Amino acid sequence: MNRSLSLQPQASAAPAPDSSVQALNISFLGARAILFEAPGLMDLSHQRRIWSMARRFADWPGISETVPGMTNLMLTFKTPPTDIAGLHAALREAWAQEGELQIEGRCIELPVVYGGDGGPHLGDVVAHTGLSVDEIIHLHAAPLYTVYALGSHPGYCYLGGMDERIATPRRKVPVVRLPGGSVSIGGAQTGVSASPGPSGWSTIGHTEMVFFDPARAQPATLAPGDCIRFRIEKVIK
Repeated sequence: MNRSLSLQPQASAAPAPDSSVQALNISFLGARAILFEAPGLMDLSHQRRIWSMARRFADWPGISETVPGMTNLMLTFKTPPTDIAGLHAALREAWAQEGELQIEGRCIELPVVYGGDGGPHLGDVVAHTGLSVDEIIHLHAAPLYTVYALGSHPGYCYLGGMDERIATPRRKVPVVRLPGGSVSIGGAQTGVSASPGPSGWSTIGHTEMVFFDPARAQPATLAPGDCIRFRIEKVIK
């Protein structure tokens, strides 16, 4: 059922007070976009609710696009919204009531060469975590990672599921240019660069897979809900 841009919640459907709702953050991005940031950790349960909200709001009149990010959601509007209070209330209501959208994506195995010229910062991760090279690589390759969202640059996948034991702070001095296929760790996340460019993450390996090709009917190789498992192809110490 279509709803107007006033987005006023129905009184009968109002959720009971919840401490997590109070922690939500909603902010404007210019005059025609809003960023909704979910509370708590970046986990798959929260991300599935974000996916569900993105689908729910995509059909609302006046909204031109919904863009799910890492436990956040950006809404863009055809014209600047006028009922800001109603919009905030609708977003909070949706978060409180929304179920988890289960996306049955495809899973791919990604061969990675760890270390060497393609993983120049593996030693930095060793120094920060106190773990050995072999321990870091096996912990990194063990999980089945879920693609939470696409962003940063075309085809880049934000992944969830990395072992917190290998979390490493972002670099104080970013690298000016890393090649596409660079496998890196930044904070509690890991990802693979889809194209050459700058990065503030620590690169531990490299893969030859192409994540974005504008000549294809669907340029991005992966989509939210897909899964990646890193396979240790080789370790260069």
